[in-house]
Amino acid sequence: MNYRMKDQLFLLHFAGGNIYSFNFLKRYMKSYIEFIPLELPGRGKRYNEELLKTKEEAVEDYVNQIKVLRNGNPYLIYGHSMGAILGLSVTAKLEALLDPPKQLIVSGNPGPGIKSHGNICRHLLDDFRFKEELKKLGGVPIELLENQEFDYYFVPIMRADFEVLEKDTFLETDIKLKTPINALMGSEEETCEKIENWRGFTTGNFQYKILSGNHFFIHDHPSELASIISI
Repeated sequence: MNYRMKDQLFLLHFAGGNIYSFNFLKRYMKSYIEFIPLELPGRGKRYNEELLKTKEEAVEDYVNQIKVLRNGNPYLIYGHSMGAILGLSVTAKLEALLDPPKQLIVSGNPGPGIKSHGNICRHLLDDFRFKEELKKLGGVPIELLENQEFDYYFVPIMRADFEVLEKDTFLETDIKLKTPINALMGSEEETCEKIENWRGFTTGNFQYKILSGNHFFIHDHPSELASIISI
C-alpha cells in the first residue's frame, strides 16, 4: 500500500477561542489535508495550564506546538483575529528555522498597526464595560455573557487574550515575510477597508478578499473559506 502523509493545516484561534473553534470548518476541508487546530493554555484541553499574557509567550507556545506536530510535508497556517496577528510572528519564527509554511492565511484582522475599537485597552475595563465590548465584537451569545458561571470561566480567558494583543503592539513592526499572505475580512468589519495593510508584511505574493458579514463572517462562508485554504 502506498501511504503518503497528509499536507498540514495549523489553525490559530481568535481571542477566547480554543481547539474546538474551527470545528465548523473541518468537514469542508479536502481529505488530503490534516486539520490541526491549536490552542493556547488556559482553555479547552489545556484548561489546567496557566493563561499566557504576553505575545512573546503565545508565539513561542504556538511555534513549539507546530515543531512537534510537523510531518515534513507542505503546510499552511491559518489564523482568525488574534490568531492572524500571532500567525505573522509564528510564521517569521518558522521561516528563521528554515521550515516556512506555503502560505499564511489571515482573517478578521487588518494587520499590525491599524487601530480600532476606539483605541480602548479592553483588558483593563471594568466587568460591565468589558462585556459591552464583547457584545460589540460579536461571536458570543448575549445569554452566555449574562450567565455568571460562564463569566467565571470565560471572562478571564478573554481578558488574558486581549492583554496579549494590547501589549507589545510593536512586536511585528519589522517583520517582512517571504511567505505569501492571503487576507480575508468581513464587509461589516470596522477596518475592512484597511485589509491591504497586510501587503506590507511580505515580499511574497499577496491576495485579499472581502466577504459579506461581521467579524465572524467565517461562519457564513465555510465552503469558500475551505477552498481558499488549500495547498
